Amino acid sequence: MGRFHRHDDGTVHIHEHEHGDHDHGDHTGYQTGAARIDVLEDIFAENDARATINRAAFDSNGIRALNLMSSPGSGKTTVLQATLDELAGEFAIGIIEGDIATDLDAAKLSGRGAQVSLLNTSNGFGGECHLDAPMVNRALPGLDLARLDLVIIENVGNLVCPAEFDVGEHAKAMVYSVTEGEDKPLKYPVMFRSVDVVLLNKIDLVPYLDADVEAYIAHVRQVNAAAAILPVSARTGAGMAAWFGWLRRFVRGVPTG
Repeated sequence: MGRFHRHDDGTVHIHEHEHGDHDHGDHTGYQTGAARIDVLEDIFAENDARATINRAAFDSNGIRALNLMSSPGSGKTTVLQATLDELAGEFAIGIIEGDIATDLDAAKLSGRGAQVSLLNTSNGFGGECHLDAPMVNRALPGLDLARLDLVIIENVGNLVCPAEFDVGEHAKAMVYSVTEGEDKPLKYPVMFRSVDVVLLNKIDLVPYLDADVEAYIAHVRQVNAAAAILPVSARTGAGMAAWFGWLRRFVRGVPTG
């Protein structure tokens, strides 16, 4: 079975895998071809309808919503800890904490002045590797929206799938660690292409790695010329003032560039 890809116009295309000269068939039990595309388009249509409902809920409460994505281990939760320590006294912040399992990251964020709604995809959602709009909708009752200025949706750690789904956010951000290698924007462009801001994290490790920060930035620019790129270290605080400034502008609805 090929992997599906969603185009900017909302249509779905399947890239069928080739297996040499032999047709081994599809042993997964899923449909392929036009029928499968129809099913996927129905899934995305349902997702987008629920995303519109989520966005309306945010808008009616004067909330700005941010979808924060990354691969596992890039430092999203550490970024959020520093963000709450800096901004929770300035804005009323809610976090939707997405993970396949456990409340480990939610526990790290609790007690920092934000409302936290935990969303485990293994709990009724089949252990999905991303959040979608219906999942986020299920998490909204865990937040008192009328009291919030900003909702940050920490997506499940995955470098591809989360970028495919509109969850009702007003902007997308990603954390990209220097430990992942400079080639990731070129090899996995979907997420990099979709975001408004990239936090190039763990720059405190650059002296210990064979890492060229300018090459990381250049590769992001090849797939996304418009996104803000912010070299930061969430651990040491280096560069984080630029991220806090970006978020302040985002919450206030002024240009973030």
